[in-house]
Amino acid sequence: MNLMNSFRSYLLDEEFKITMIENKIDVVNYDSIGHFDSSKVMIHYKNKTLVIKGKNLVVSRLLSDEVLVTGEIKGIEIQ
Repeated sequence: MNLMNSFRSYLLDEEFKITMIENKIDVVNYDSIGHFDSSKVMIHYKNKTLVIKGKNLVVSRLLSDEVLVTGEIKGIEIQ
């Protein structure tokens, strides 16, 4: 990787990230949302799917590269 690509990657921060704080899960740099309802949210990235399970789940923030899911989180898994 050359210096310009390293610098561009650092500035744009294209890495997939999951941050969980209390009953909130923030996902950055996802590809698409496959499904969401009050008990399950499925978020696709690369060749994987992040599954968030819980009660009263709500997509609180939806941007082109970031999604915030709030509610009573019971579990998360990567498929």
